[in-house]
Amino acid sequence: MKNYQFAAPCLMGVERILSNELKFMGASGVHADNGRVFFEGGAEMIARANIRSRIAERILLVCAQFEARSFEQLFDGVRKVNWSEYLPENAQFPVSGSCLSSQLRSVSDCQSIIKKAVADSLASSYHTKGMLPETGSVYKIRFLILKDNVCVMLDTTGDPLHKRGYRANANDAPMKETLAAAIVDIAGVRPLRNIDPDSSAGKKISVKVIDPCCGSGTLVIEAAQKALNIAPGIARSFVSESWELLPMQIWEKERQLAREDVRSKVDFIAVGSDIDEEALCIARENAEKAGVADYVTFEKRDLREFDLSVPKDMDSVEQKNKMIVVCNPPYGERLLDITEAEELYTVMGERFVKTDCASYHIICPDDEFERFFKRRADKRRKLYNGMISCCLYQYL
Repeated sequence: MKNYQFAAPCLMGVERILSNELKFMGASGVHADNGRVFFEGGAEMIARANIRSRIAERILLVCAQFEARSFEQLFDGVRKVNWSEYLPENAQFPVSGSCLSSQLRSVSDCQSIIKKAVADSLASSYHTKGMLPETGSVYKIRFLILKDNVCVMLDTTGDPLHKRGYRANANDAPMKETLAAAIVDIAGVRPLRNIDPDSSAGKKISVKVIDPCCGSGTLVIEAAQKALNIAPGIARSFVSESWELLPMQIWEKERQLAREDVRSKVDFIAVGSDIDEEALCIARENAEKAGVADYVTFEKRDLREFDLSVPKDMDSVEQKNKMIVVCNPPYGERLLDITEAEELYTVMGERFVKTDCASYHIICPDDEFERFFKRRADKRRKLYNGMISCCLYQYL
């Protein structure tokens, strides 16, 4: 079976998490770069990574890598690829990309040259005279020219992977599902074993995830899907499903394997709270669509009333970090003005009490967060919420 090279773009700061995720899927040759991870695998990895990745934004099939400082070198490098191995004669192949710190700076000119080179290659392979028809499936070509190094890729995903399909509606400041998944991974949420129905452990809750300002519920929903091992792309479609390169049987097999890996019953619960009733209604709808409504509850509560109460059915609460608090509080660039946000951080510091049975994981763009929270974090990790540089403050 042919081995392909892939590139998986991701949010800055989560490359290591994505690398581990891909290795766990069976990918080989995994290595991280800034904002992306390269890996290798057979054609089945196109389906597997698209269906299962919680962290990647897209799965791109790498077709060519070379150095180019002139338009002639760019054309020749793209033209050398046997594009008929990837694209049928009637393929639609729009081109998009970016140029960074390179001699070639005009994105529109690079688009035109790459398009022409691919068309020339296809026309030669298929002995086509005149314009190619471009009436078939879409094979979107993406390129990145970084420091004169060209990477030309096919987008196997289509709509980005953070669009899981469960969040048709969101509040005013939604967090990307991929970032939420990274945060719950860093916080220590893992797929849980199915409960033995005959065991007394089935009557206990051993892991509880709490988001006291949940908005549309993204953090707790991603946590529940992780605990239940529900593949995030299991219910959505991908542009490469119509490609001749990838037989439909591969997609059917990978989806079936993903379904078989879903846990049917686990000792887990997630609780989201917010002061906005409309946001809570959206969160409940999203949890239902995500298939985790039985494991996630939502309640109206002000963050200022947060109380780390231990549920009566919580198992082994004396064990460290059995309760995981994840939080994306409102802040100046999002919903509150700076003064209100800083007052809220102070309240959080008072309400998020230090205890051996819980850990706190708070993402915030404010460099002064710890000063108002009045405790230094045990760990800090730089992440990006969209284009906003943030820090994940962890109190363990």
